[in-house]
Amino acid sequence: MNICIMGAGGWGTAMAIHLYRCGHSVTLVPRRREVALSLASMRENTAYLPGHKLPHSIQIASEPLPAVMESEVICLACPSKGLRGLCEQLVEGLKEARQLRLLVVLSKGIELESFKTPTEVVGEYFPDLPCGILSGPTYAGDVAAGLPAAITLALKEGVPEAGRYQAAFSSNAMRVYRSLDVRGTELGGTLKNIYAIAAGLCDGLRLGDNAKAALLTRSMHEMLQLGVALGGQQATFHGLSGFGDLIATCTGSWSRNRTLGQSIGAGKQAKAILEQQSTVAEGYHATRCLYAMCEGKDFHPPILSEVYAILFEGKSPEDALQSLMQRELKEE
Repeated sequence: MNICIMGAGGWGTAMAIHLYRCGHSVTLVPRRREVALSLASMRENTAYLPGHKLPHSIQIASEPLPAVMESEVICLACPSKGLRGLCEQLVEGLKEARQLRLLVVLSKGIELESFKTPTEVVGEYFPDLPCGILSGPTYAGDVAAGLPAAITLALKEGVPEAGRYQAAFSSNAMRVYRSLDVRGTELGGTLKNIYAIAAGLCDGLRLGDNAKAALLTRSMHEMLQLGVALGGQQATFHGLSGFGDLIATCTGSWSRNRTLGQSIGAGKQAKAILEQQSTVAEGYHATRCLYAMCEGKDFHPPILSEVYAILFEGKSPEDALQSLMQRELKEE
């Protein structure tokens, strides 16, 4: 199968290596020409995935449109805030991509201005092409190293040859489960980043294992309530793209969102941290989106609300902790 990956961050690069191992013809397309030239010569993404060599059979393209002409599947691996711009860049060229059958989003997040999920944004530009989402607890470094992982491929009902695409992304090191709940899968991949910031705050404040276990439990409860209220299916949030991704992102030392929360808990300011980062902590923008989406609704998510207050209203992590601990007592 001919697969093109648009975006050469850590996750896009790791998926290129994984799909090459699956036996596919893979083209990786960085957003910037200078990155493409570096990857082509060094065969290593030193900025986003150091230590993992790109096999020479993986093609590196400096221009997106020639790369997509023969592709059957295109994976969109840019940060969620850049997805609309990427679609605008591709919309004319994909009209000539005669072999193209499927678009797969690899990014996680909600568009701030429209509150649309990634597949909804893609659907604006390519309404006649099936679009799915690949999401789950998959740290890019582990995937690139070929360590065992499992992930969810969510495709709407009626996508032709859905089982074939599930098999195409699967290998002895990557078990792919298929879901029909595209919206729930996207919401799980967005919400878990918010709670990863909260988990990092626990670490930064040195609150101990009891506090973090309690936080993860209540985060799972809140994520399920929010996800269902916003259109996802309950079972999805108990799966890989919900509970699985929550655990990985809240506990992994590699997690950008957990690290952001840890730094804030240790006394640093969010804005200063983000200005120094070359990679995106999607949970920062997701917190603002989800908080706005909840306004005017009948539910009040306490953990999300306190993370929002810390990030955008200047509330101290210590005061946010007390707000959570002093809430009215209730049954579990």
